[in-house]
Amino acid sequence: MLFNSLEFFCFFALVWVVYLILPFRAQNLLLVVASYVFYAAWDWRFLGLIALSTLIDFTVGQRLGRSEDARVRKRLVTISIVANLGILGLFKYTGFFADSLRELLGLFGTSMPSMVWTVVLPVGISFYTFQTMSYTIDVYRRRLAPTGNLLDFALYVAFFPQLVAGPIERAVRLLPQIAKPRRPSWNAINSGAWLVLAGLFKKVVVADNLSHLVERVYSQPGDATGFEVIFATWAFAWQIYCDFSGYTDIARGISRMLGFELMLNFNLPYLAMSPADFWRRWHISLSSWLRDYLYVPLGGNRGGTLLTYRNLALTMLLGGLWHGAAWTFVLWGAYQGVLLIGHRLAQPLLLRVAPAPGLASKAWWLLRVVVMFQLTCVGWLIFRADSWAHLTQLCTAILSGFELGQVGAWLAPVSLLLLPLMLYQVLQHRTKEQELVLRWPVLGRALVYVSLFYSVVLLGEDFGQTFLYFQF
Repeated sequence: MLFNSLEFFCFFALVWVVYLILPFRAQNLLLVVASYVFYAAWDWRFLGLIALSTLIDFTVGQRLGRSEDARVRKRLVTISIVANLGILGLFKYTGFFADSLRELLGLFGTSMPSMVWTVVLPVGISFYTFQTMSYTIDVYRRRLAPTGNLLDFALYVAFFPQLVAGPIERAVRLLPQIAKPRRPSWNAINSGAWLVLAGLFKKVVVADNLSHLVERVYSQPGDATGFEVIFATWAFAWQIYCDFSGYTDIARGISRMLGFELMLNFNLPYLAMSPADFWRRWHISLSSWLRDYLYVPLGGNRGGTLLTYRNLALTMLLGGLWHGAAWTFVLWGAYQGVLLIGHRLAQPLLLRVAPAPGLASKAWWLLRVVVMFQLTCVGWLIFRADSWAHLTQLCTAILSGFELGQVGAWLAPVSLLLLPLMLYQVLQHRTKEQELVLRWPVLGRALVYVSLFYSVVLLGEDFGQTFLYFQF
């Protein structure tokens, strides 16, 4: 059941109408049932995995709340981590590691039979696994008191707006909202509806239309010129951003209409000036999760420069692997780690050459933004590649020549898709207002709403094209 489908909007309309007339506790029960129905629409067989993770971490949380013995507490949180990562590893990485081992053994002349069964990847498992793990870790760290209500915790794990692609919410943020009565205000409904409309526009108008151009080039890199591959990579950068942030906008919008406030997951990432700045703006819920539950426990910035670089590299390597069971994702994570380390090394020089405030400083900002976007796109080239061989073909195409090819024909339609969005993001950056339209006069808002609505209807791809991050 996709957010960009009529089926989902009928489902949400029914849930929302019933939700508004129910008392608080009945609302939570309705949302748990609705969340399980929503997930069952993908594949009912994997409901047991969500229920299992819920029961394990609820039980561990309860035991942690009652225990003061340090060894017992460490044993309990270990059970939670091993169980969750074990389930994730089984369903997401079994085939990847088995195939990698077989290829490695083949280098030494040893054969290993191929897997005769295929493990189906449950949609959203990476997201809800990290979400439920953060609960037990925070309870273990005594940053959060365990909840005593299984229904509330089940809703925290399975809340359908953000179940399959985030944001990865923390229990310290979401559980208190679940545990108290909610009545969405008119302002919340209005702003939530705006986020839904904006998210649909990003997804079905921008991302889905760009996907055809990207697929045309990336599916046949041998027939593409170097500049066509570069242009398609720029297009993919905006495709993945509009696809993923569009999902997040819709998730935050429908949650707000239900009385919940989910965290901001994207904050103008392509206006970042550095790799560190990019990761403070892109997929914020994941990057902050990796920082708090992986980078800091590894030692963070403590222990000296070399250990800090090691921690950055390991965090980004594992962050790359989180995205998918392929060596290209590992390479992408390694590349992100190199960018972060390289920026730290270059930071003293960047501070020395930065101009004083004024026109020169604005030009310096623009230069750094453009350079950072190009570095990000190098990463997207790796990320989008299906395999090492595919990546090699793409790089070979880039180095083989820079004829324009079809780029001239693509430039006008791509500009029409992206320029309004890019100009709006510049306004957001200048005003520091994420939901800038809501502050405009009524006539201006109405014009934007009507324009986006008709864009979705007339220019949007057919309802039902899946979101990119569902595969992770």
